[in-house]
Amino acid sequence: MKHTNFNHIKGWLYLLPALLFLAAFMVYPLIDVFIYSFEEGYNSASQTYFGVGAYNYSYVLHDPYFLQAVKNTFILVVITVPLSTAIALLISVGLNSIKPLRELFQTIYFLPYVTNTLAVGLVFMILFKKTAYSDGFINLIIRWFGGNSVDFIDGPYWAKMFVLCFYTIWVVMPFKILILTSALSSVNPDYYSAAKVDGTSRFRTFMRITLPMISPMIFYLVITGFIGAFKAYSDVVALFGTDLNAAEMNTIVGYVYDMLYGDSGGYPSYAAAAAILLFAIVLTITCINLLASSKKGH
Repeated sequence: MKHTNFNHIKGWLYLLPALLFLAAFMVYPLIDVFIYSFEEGYNSASQTYFGVGAYNYSYVLHDPYFLQAVKNTFILVVITVPLSTAIALLISVGLNSIKPLRELFQTIYFLPYVTNTLAVGLVFMILFKKTAYSDGFINLIIRWFGGNSVDFIDGPYWAKMFVLCFYTIWVVMPFKILILTSALSSVNPDYYSAAKVDGTSRFRTFMRITLPMISPMIFYLVITGFIGAFKAYSDVVALFGTDLNAAEMNTIVGYVYDMLYGDSGGYPSYAAAAAILLFAIVLTITCINLLASSKKGH
């Protein structure tokens, strides 16, 4: 009995450094931000405020810049997460079915993941941006097929959102391909042998064997994809610059950053309220995905 208690205490001692780290850098800041979100007119320099209430939340929820940021973020999430996961799954199935040069193709697909996101964003901006000397490589292709040039960086909203979604899918694809390729390799080949003996078609084999067996990894990628897309900011800056409100391309994280480091020392109370709202949105969607994965996962 004493030996069991000692092992129990020893296990908690092993966890203690990680728990202290999480408490200091995650739990405490979250509680602190939650308190700031109710302090009206908080001044970070003097550490003073003139009231306590829900005004900060009311202001943020009625701010057109925040509503625009929420709209942009949700469009980005709804389009990029399902599309990137589906395309990554198709590519992973293709990579898993070929033998020669498989490692080479896996390395090529993984290269964008180890490349700096700002550098990739600048490349995309060069490809899509119209300048005084060129309309950009993409517009050259569009005109070659008989279409009209489009200003993807400073032009209409739909064009800018297309570039952002395309860029986001490109950036997150390598990680998803890596995870799904590993998941496909771990499926027991005996299942495929049995299906082949029964004369099962490839599509039915994929739907009845492959997809259920790798469903935990798919749900993992969907959940992390939602969280990552809701935190998008540096990608948008790389494409459209720092004045995202003027470009109508701000995100929720960008709105929090602008409020925190804006003019006149910023507005930390509004930033805190927006951050808590983002936390609530991400937590709700994550819980829904976890609930769905527990019911639908293999």
